[in-house]
Order: sequence, then structure tokens, then C-alpha cells
Amino acid sequence: MTDRGALAFGDREYSAAELDALTSGMATTFEQRGVRSGDRVAIMSSNRPEFVIALRAIWVLGASAVLLSSSWKRAEVAHALDLTRPRHAVGDNPVLGELMPMLSLDEPVTPGRRAFDPVDPDGDALFVFSSGTTGMPKAVRHTHRGFAVAVQHWRDALELTAADRMQILTPPSHILGLLNIVMALETGAWIRLHPRFDIEAMLRHIESDRITIEMAVAPIALALAAHPNLESYDLSSLRYAMWCATPVTESVAAQVSARTGLQWVTAYGTTELPVIAANPIDSARLDTVGRPVPGVDVRIGADGEIQVRSDSVMAGYLPESATAGAFNDGWYRTGDVGHLDDDGFLHITDRSKEMIKVRGFQVAPAEVEAVLHGHPAVEDCAVFGEPDAADGEAVVAAIATAQTVDAEELIDLVGRQLASYKRPRRVVFVPDIPRLPSGKVLRRVLKEQHGRPTDI
Repeated sequence: MTDRGALAFGDREYSAAELDALTSGMATTFEQRGVRSGDRVAIMSSNRPEFVIALRAIWVLGASAVLLSSSWKRAEVAHALDLTRPRHAVGDNPVLGELMPMLSLDEPVTPGRRAFDPVDPDGDALFVFSSGTTGMPKAVRHTHRGFAVAVQHWRDALELTAADRMQILTPPSHILGLLNIVMALETGAWIRLHPRFDIEAMLRHIESDRITIEMAVAPIALALAAHPNLESYDLSSLRYAMWCATPVTESVAAQVSARTGLQWVTAYGTTELPVIAANPIDSARLDTVGRPVPGVDVRIGADGEIQVRSDSVMAGYLPESATAGAFNDGWYRTGDVGHLDDDGFLHITDRSKEMIKVRGFQVAPAEVEAVLHGHPAVEDCAVFGEPDAADGEAVVAAIATAQTVDAEELIDLVGRQLASYKRPRRVVFVPDIPRLPSGKVLRRVLKEQHGRPTDI
């Protein structure tokens, strides 16, 4: 391996050899703290090189990483830890440090160079969190073998080579950010990490770093379209921008293309099966998420649900009781409704699950409802999603109450206890919450009566 630049962060650039040496050193530190093959290690970190080094160190020891969002509050982290039971923790977030002993990523690492035993490919590699519709988030379990297949699928879909240059602006605890980091480093592509999304920094580095592939979830695409001086940046190095995690807003994509000549490509995946379909790079269509990638089978169930099968599918959920319902004869049930056209392109038309997707992050209505029910003025409540041009969807809370309460008070209550993307965008007060005799909330009725019509 040549000792060329592999990863940049701010003014610092790391070579592949430096990353390997730091990984070796951190693995030794983990061992000294008792980390062994098969252990679970919680990691709660911002997007930074030390996250990458810690993740690789966990893996070379044959341990698995429990990825916690750095935007989570104490109750969310406590739930994740209770569910996954990690024995060790590493990160840069005091919330995790308050709940269990944590190795700080700010601690210096002594570089090393040593050999490690081969990792069991069928051992656990990752626990990534995915919200369901009936309770708190579930942990999605991926093995080393399965995740490696997903990485290969993504590399093939992007036509990524060692000559490509990318920047990562999405959180590393999200499957998209993680997939991009791992894939780029394993391919030998160059990447720049950003601690957070900043449109000016993004555009400036496309120009100065000669970025070739840009990842753009909906907020990034909106920021591009709204930028008053977009034409002043040299974006000519970009091969394309990949629109991920949320449905494409064609008018926004077209506006950016008209101003810059940028080519858009779309793809589709889930936390449970990271890469399902992608458009061909040279002839992408924005009205479809593309064709199923080689190695992934797609079928449409009787109710129109998209079901998929691949070696890259998750090994299961925690709690384990949730796993069986996610599969139908070995096919993973995505919860998305759609169809395959005559040319084999996949179209997504609806969601059969009630999960809300905000900026690509999954929000369980039941989790937000549990917080709202804690307010003494709330007699009953239900949460649903409505289309939003910037975020894909917005959270809306329907509240039944016998006494006056300010909407902002309820929104702030959620904001204090849950991550910011789970905060309701608005509150609607209703006389009662429509339910079936079984008690199941009729969210579709609430959407029809109180949801705002889509403008995207």
C-alpha cells in the first residue's frame, strides 16, 4: 500500500499507514481495558478521525460496535445500552460517559504495528439503531460478512475507484455515513470528514479538494438550491451527486442542475439491508430509485410491499422477538410500497409502516407519544408524519386535552428528552384520537383530517 493521503479533517491529513498504526495502537489500548473478541463496545462520537480509528480497532479485535447517535439525549442512550448491553464504551459525548465508564476519544493514542488474529466473518460487527412503529428503537445486527457484502454492493453501485474523492457530512452512527466511510477507505478512495453539515464548507471543499462524488440527503440538496452564489463555485470535479435517504424532490434537483450542470443519481436502501437498488451512473432517472443491485433480489408482496433478499441483510434485531415479524419466508419486509416497471426499475409509492423519516433518520411515533403522555395536560395523543420539502417528512403531534396547554411547551418537552430531529414541527389539538376497538391509532385518518397537503 502506498503511503498516500487517505483521510482529511480540518487542516490534518492522515495517510493509510498512519490510520493503520493508530488503529493498532487503539486496539492495544482497548485490550488493556479488557475488550475481547465477541465483546460489544458502545461508541458515541461526532464525525472525526478518532471515530474511524476506534471503529477499526474494535473490528480488528473481533468485537462489535454499538453505534449511538451523538444527538441522542440521556433516555435514548440509556435505552440503547439496556438493549445491547455493551461491556465497554468509547466516545466524545458526556452523555455516554455518565452512564458507563468511557474511553475518551480526546485521549492521545500511541501508534503501533502488530498483527491481529483473523476475525470470525459470521461474528457481530455492528449494532445500528432503527425505529419501529410500536415502541422504542430496535438494534439492527450486522455481521462482518454481511456488512462486507453491503460495502461491495455500494462500491459497485457508485462505480467507486481509488481515484475518487468524497466528503462525509452525514453522522457516522447513521448507516449511510458509516457505509461511505468504510467503503471509501477499503477502496483506497480519499475522504474528508466534516464535524457537521455546513453548506459553505461543503462547496468550498468540493472546489479545493476536487471532490468527485457528493452525497446529498434532502437538506443538503435544499441548501444547494437555496444558495445565492452557487454558480460562483467550481463544481466541475464532480462526477455526480447521489441523492440518498429521502425521496427525490425533482424540482429541487432540476434547479441545482440548471444552475451548475450537476448530474444527480438516486439509490435506495434501509438500515436492515443497506443497498437495495441504484440508478445507472450514466443514465440515472429521478422518478425511480433504480434497478435492484446485483446480489439483491426484490419482489413485490400481495399488498404491494417491497420485499428483499440478499447476503447483506441484517442478522436480526435486538430485541430478538422483533426479528421474526420483519421477514416473510426469508425475505426482508421493507415496509415500503412500490412496484417494478417493465424495465426492471423500482418505484416507491408509499409506506406501509408508520415510521417517520426525517432527514433520513427514523422516528418512531410511539417513542414521541410516550414523552407527550408524560405531560399532565395530555389525555391522549398520536404522532404522524407529513411531507416536508427540506427534511423529507416532518413530525406532527395530534393532542387531545381537557385543559389549555401551549403547543410550544409540548414541542419543548420532546426536545428536552429526545434528539432534535424527533421534535414535532407542529401540534394540532383534536377532540379525540381516532382508534380501532383494539386501541390501534388510525394515523391515516389523522393525516387526512389534519395533515398539510404535499407541495413536493
